[in-house]
Amino acid sequence: MKLCFVTVGATASFESLLQSVFNETFLSALKQHGYTHLLVQYGKDGQAICENFTKKNPEGSVARHGIGITGLDFNQAGLGAEMRLAQANAELDQEGGMIISHAGSGTILEAMRLGIPLVVVPNPSLKDNHQKELANELQKQGYVIASNVNEVSEAVSEAEALRSHMLRWPPVRGRNQRQPTLEQVMSDELGFVD
Repeated sequence: MKLCFVTVGATASFESLLQSVFNETFLSALKQHGYTHLLVQYGKDGQAICENFTKKNPEGSVARHGIGITGLDFNQAGLGAEMRLAQANAELDQEGGMIISHAGSGTILEAMRLGIPLVVVPNPSLKDNHQKELANELQKQGYVIASNVNEVSEAVSEAEALRSHMLRWPPVRGRNQRQPTLEQVMSDELGFVD
């Protein structure tokens, strides 16, 4: 089993990301990289998109490319268990998968701690650009793949490439290193003053 877990969060609607992953092109990209399962946390207003796709394309249909698809609402206890399904586990015959996430900082940190390739997709419908800035900075530092709703299919290949040279979180930093840490970037974005 090789699983891709997609999460859109609990509070904001992110239909454009859901449309991108419930798409034959995306499912084909997953299949090309050996994925067998897609688990989607569809969040606010997303259940209909998931159900419409699975009804229109039942198990075994060509559009699914052999990918098993499951959707779920937000888990109030957190998404750690769902994220861990994308971790490699030889005892359970699980290959390492990936996570595709909205750019919420809590979700990003949880995924980074697990050491799973992470594709971060900022929600363009939100007011300011803080999600995009965070995603771009984390990509620049080598932790994630920053993408957008139009390039999620292409990001599958990038995530697989990231797996071979992923940086571990928390970062190991020398005393003289000038690049800001994630903590510094998040503090700046949230307006915390030293």
